[in-house]
Amino acid sequence: MGRGASSVSVGDGGHIRPAIGVEGVRVGYAAASRDVLRNVSFGVSPGELVVIIGPNGAGKSTLLRVLAGILHPREGVARLFGQDLTGLSRREIARHVAVVSQANEVVLGFRVEQVVMMGRSPHQGGLQFASADDAEAVREAMSKTGVLELRTRPVAELSGGEQKMVALARAFSQRPEVLLLDEPSAHLDPRHSVGVFELVVSEVRQRHIACVAIAHDLNLAAAFADRVLLLVDGSVCAVGPVDEVMTPEHLALAFGDELRVEHAGADRYFVPRRRRRSPP
Repeated sequence: MGRGASSVSVGDGGHIRPAIGVEGVRVGYAAASRDVLRNVSFGVSPGELVVIIGPNGAGKSTLLRVLAGILHPREGVARLFGQDLTGLSRREIARHVAVVSQANEVVLGFRVEQVVMMGRSPHQGGLQFASADDAEAVREAMSKTGVLELRTRPVAELSGGEQKMVALARAFSQRPEVLLLDEPSAHLDPRHSVGVFELVVSEVRQRHIACVAIAHDLNLAAAFADRVLLLVDGSVCAVGPVDEVMTPEHLALAFGDELRVEHAGADRYFVPRRRRRSPP
């Protein structure tokens, strides 16, 4: 991986392991009367985008927190290149895993360039001096995400869409092997939502990143995912290619009969059914 400071290894004897994954994971919160995740297993390979879909409360964000090493499972294991995440420090994880949360994290009092530079923090020494490599990574990330011209602007003054791109630029500047995205297109209009996913797919392919993204927009998931993981009530209902997972039968288990699956050539899209109301 070219980062000698970390103990994480990508392979053993030339064999490439899945970049990130979980095995038999069970997760619950102290205040909950039941487990949020139950016996969840899947892995993501370098260069692959897996999109997690499912109804509200299915456990999607909880699963992402497990993959980020923020939440430890009560059973099972989450692994980063074969190593148990619970045995790695937050700094070790941050050298390899970048996370973009659903809510825009506005860092008050900082300019765009300063916020994007924060993505380089795991790779810097204790004094946090920026190297020429750090500066190049930051400039490249800002250029890719279209915020280079905003680099001197306070982040708090930007629009929600611009703040989303700054958060993505910060993640890109980490140059991670794993990218975790919680609703990256939330609160964006359709054009910008598509643009975000196009940008993510380009980065995944170019840098051979393993990416996991949560999406409520099923059309975006179908358009961009290499594989889809459908969570229902904390369990994996199905995982695999779009055409095998996003079927009327599977989606009915997750969302009821309120979605209609349509086809346009090789593409599929999803239309909500209007609920019939009884006459007054």
